[in-house]
Amino acid sequence: MKRALETMSRVVVSTKNAPSAIGPYSQAIRANGQLFVSGCIGLDKDTMDFNSPTIEGQTEQVLKNMQAVLEAGGSSLDQVVKTTILLRDMADFPKVNEIYGRFFPEDPPARATYAVAGLPKNALIEIECIALAP
Repeated sequence: MKRALETMSRVVVSTKNAPSAIGPYSQAIRANGQLFVSGCIGLDKDTMDFNSPTIEGQTEQVLKNMQAVLEAGGSSLDQVVKTTILLRDMADFPKVNEIYGRFFPEDPPARATYAVAGLPKNALIEIECIALAP
């Protein structure tokens, strides 16, 4: 068991191409061929504010932010194996699906979607993911 632990790795991933963490967490952790991306909300990386008050605008920005973190960790959208989506309003589900489908046009990852009572900075959506990072 000790030998197995010695070969494991854990690397913090950080990029200026996505909003910085707004709490005591990393943008992502790369570990043993996988990349664990923290929940992304639709903040602009430069202003740390939302560019859009709409679910469509925030969803687009969330996925762009997530893509930037994936790339910084040596992965990409086509390597994502699982996402978790948190929505402030489940009525936004069809709009989110439309935009999400543009980012994952073929062989989309496994996914769970939940409605929640609130999100950081009153975001309308948050998405986290796990990806392969060969």
